[in-house]
Amino acid sequence: MTNIMKEFSIVIPAYNESDKIITSLTQVISFMRSFTPSFEVIVVDDGSTDNTAALVENYSKDNQEVKIIKTIHKGKGPTVFTGITQSSGKYIYMADADFSTPIDELKKLHNWLIEHNYDIVIASREGLGASRINEPIYRHIMGRVFNFLVQIIALPGIKDSQCGFKLFRNKAAKEIFRRLKIYGDESKQISSGYMGAFDVEVLYLAKKLGYKIKEISVTWKYVKTSRLHPLKDSIKMALDVVRVKINDLKGTYKVN
Repeated sequence: MTNIMKEFSIVIPAYNESDKIITSLTQVISFMRSFTPSFEVIVVDDGSTDNTAALVENYSKDNQEVKIIKTIHKGKGPTVFTGITQSSGKYIYMADADFSTPIDELKKLHNWLIEHNYDIVIASREGLGASRINEPIYRHIMGRVFNFLVQIIALPGIKDSQCGFKLFRNKAAKEIFRRLKIYGDESKQISSGYMGAFDVEVLYLAKKLGYKIKEISVTWKYVKTSRLHPLKDSIKMALDVVRVKINDLKGTYKVN
């Protein structure tokens, strides 16, 4: 990675995204070139078993802003961790590969970050002005039940911790992610796709460190995925939320 600070880093975790990654990258490049003179797009391939990595490598030959990092399969949280820690942007945007929230929503998040002096602005599918398109009712119910648990245990006041689009100031991102314990550098290789509750650990640490967080309503379109096992993954994610709270009670996240 270059040591020259860009204005923006776009971090995209990717696991078997060959059906959509080039379309997503093309949309990102087109928007970012009109939005800022200085940016990088970091695709972190999470040990994909399809040709995602090869497609990105080939695409990057004609689009120098795009970089790829290949890792073993650890799941979404550790994959984002890798991208964040190697980002050089003044502002770092974490984004899902499907861009279910359109890239131009970044402008809205950035405006709040700059004009209102926030450290982190997160996209939210809840609240006034939010739009959820084509989401199955069972997914919405699952999300609301999970968020209820998250608010009780870890993040009171955050209506949607799990939307995959979050904008950080560089200093905040680097400090938060280097302190991750459940989803950080020591995470182990896994055998199947798992998204996890790493957003909860990230935002929990952000609050503990005193960073200002703003939740902004966005448009979000449901994209079908086979990686989420409704029952099994919901239980694992709930247990991870509990682990975050237990870690804090044990002093694992001590900031001084």
